[in-house]
Amino acid sequence: MKADTPPSVTTVPLYQVKAEFFKTLAHPVRIRVLELLSERDHAVSEILPEVGVEAAHLSQQLAVLRRGNLVAARREGATVLYSLTSPEVADLLRVARSILGGVITGRTELLEGLLARD
Repeated sequence: MKADTPPSVTTVPLYQVKAEFFKTLAHPVRIRVLELLSERDHAVSEILPEVGVEAAHLSQQLAVLRRGNLVAARREGATVLYSLTSPEVADLLRVARSILGGVITGRTELLEGLLARD
């Protein structure tokens, strides 16, 4: 294999593939879009007011999610609807919320313990 040839998928360690997957998620707009699509399919015009970014920026973030195979687009007339490619994406967001709830609770308890010492 040439030095400038990217490794095939079969030679990339799973942990590296997972890291790339999480990088795809690592943007607040992308997370918000996935949360919205966890509820139901949405048109871009419905997503825009919910994420509070310019249309061009939303388009870029949707492209990242499409390349990561997390969302799919389909045309219905003049409207493009986005949907999750798998219901497991919504499950992942729920698990992340649960984990964060525990982390925040732990931090709150730590802070309360620190403040109680004064």
